[in-house]
Amino acid sequence: MDVITLEQYAALSPFEIKAFLSKAAIKTVASTSSLTYINAGRGNPNWIATTPREAFFTFGHFAISESKRVMDLPPGIGGMAKAPGIAARAEKWLAAHDSYPGADWLTAMIPWTIAHFGFEPDAFVHELVDAIIGDNYPVPDRMLVHNEVVVREYLQWAMCGDPAPEGKFNIYAVEGGTAAMCYIFKTMKSNRLLNAGDTIALGVPIFTPYLEMPLLEDYALNIVNVTATQENGFQFSDEELDKLLDPKIKAFFVVNPGNPSAIALSDKVIAKIGEILEKRPDLIILTDDVYGTFVPGFRGLLGAFPYNTIGVYSYSKYFGCTGWRLGTIAVHENNVFDKLVAALPEETLKLIDKRYHALTLHPRDITFIDRIVADSRDVALNHTAGLSLPQQVQMMFFSLSELMDTKKLYQLGCIGICKARVRATIEGLGIDVGENDHFDYYYGLIDFEFWMRKHVGNEVVDWVKANVHPLDPVFRLAEDHGVVLLNGSGFDAPPWSVRVSFANMPDHVYDDIGRAIRAVAVGYRDAFEASKVQE
Repeated sequence: MDVITLEQYAALSPFEIKAFLSKAAIKTVASTSSLTYINAGRGNPNWIATTPREAFFTFGHFAISESKRVMDLPPGIGGMAKAPGIAARAEKWLAAHDSYPGADWLTAMIPWTIAHFGFEPDAFVHELVDAIIGDNYPVPDRMLVHNEVVVREYLQWAMCGDPAPEGKFNIYAVEGGTAAMCYIFKTMKSNRLLNAGDTIALGVPIFTPYLEMPLLEDYALNIVNVTATQENGFQFSDEELDKLLDPKIKAFFVVNPGNPSAIALSDKVIAKIGEILEKRPDLIILTDDVYGTFVPGFRGLLGAFPYNTIGVYSYSKYFGCTGWRLGTIAVHENNVFDKLVAALPEETLKLIDKRYHALTLHPRDITFIDRIVADSRDVALNHTAGLSLPQQVQMMFFSLSELMDTKKLYQLGCIGICKARVRATIEGLGIDVGENDHFDYYYGLIDFEFWMRKHVGNEVVDWVKANVHPLDPVFRLAEDHGVVLLNGSGFDAPPWSVRVSFANMPDHVYDDIGRAIRAVAVGYRDAFEASKVQE
């Protein structure tokens, strides 16, 4: 059997390396009774939002009763629910079933939503019933009418902050942030906004797929890194951001707050990006803000620069619903993307017209976000586009649970879980870390080189860098301590760093993680001292 070297592993995505680390850690734990298998390498949270889920399943019972009201044949065949009078029937049904989990929330939610958004009661409740039953294709295909209104306001809070931008965002409900990335890349290429050989900028460190997708043969893009260094608190310096002034850079992709850095962009950085956009008004920005809800008062680029920005959001982390696959793409009604497409050469526009000609007599009138919808189903299947309707109901219930929570108790609870785990890890590491208002507490980057220079000295670090591969720490953690973390280098983070997820393991293991990291670093110091004795 071939022996795989660390240099060979280095060519893999950190998420693929994790599979090897997991096997090594499980083997170690199986042979050592004093160790526990700890996998803090993935960001799937180990908590869930219970209230909107209880409401979802209880509301399903009401929806079935509405189906049977129309048709109830002995083999178990129901009909399609009817809208007239359905809001009053929902109120009556909930009163009769007030002991069902989530019934009290639904009783409060329906009138609150109708009053808050000015919805027609029967139209709103019927949309929920028909959608949770899932007996129709999504209509409109981009997003259900009432759901889009609700989610739009939720995203104003989750991504935009204060002050809210003027105008309206159009939302496309998609199968998680993963699908959002794929669809956006595809439409950028199909509409010649990004072509093979073009250059984009990435705000690094960054979620690994943003590093890998542009290099695929499908896109063949060149990349300029705009780097947020640890020494600068993982904020972009003015000098780094000035790279965006280069006219050959077509787009700037950023994850905010960062993954893996867990740091949100500061007001200073956002202001600097604004100065750049004044000089480069056609620069495209893609912002992935899935962790913004873990930073109180978060304000992202979508809120600051709606004209230039595509917003990607996933519900997965905040509500503990990775398996639901709930995400959104947001594009402002007044945006640079429609302008850039319209300004393409006539010959190019004719080619693009052919792509969308079966959808409308006037393909040039199709907005950019509706092109994303069509491209998500290779255009020919546009009539079956759209996120599953039961998924859209759960998305709406998640959104409404947050909008109705004026004291933000759920947000404080989620942040509190992560904060406690951060404190435990820091305690295990034996270090002090100051408060940072931009830190989301969801992930942490721990840099072995940075830690060792402070605690064991530069001479040890220099020896380690000359004699040890940067992937060695994650393998030492797995093989010696049963701990699985991701290598920071796979995110374009410092080469000797590791990413810890504070979301997916029980509280009590995080001090063990800190001690394991410290033990590996101390082991390098001991190896250095042994090498000096041998000399």
